[in-house]
Amino acid sequence: MENVRRYRALASLCRQQAAYRPLQNWELLGQAEHFEHLAELELKAHFDACNAKGEDEAAVAPAWDTPAAA
Repeated sequence: MENVRRYRALASLCRQQAAYRPLQNWELLGQAEHFEHLAELELKAHFDACNAKGEDEAAVAPAWDTPAAA
């Protein structure tokens, strides 16, 4: 999640610089979009990992609920 914060901060800096540098405007906005894309990929990977972990735990949980054979 730390990478997401870094990417979003870099995207914000690029947008701020674009406001003050009209000749480099499109390049900086492109970089900002790239950093936002990287942040989205990081978030997706994080939530995919969390969901996979949850599915693994859900698959194991029913085995614990079965009564022991007497």
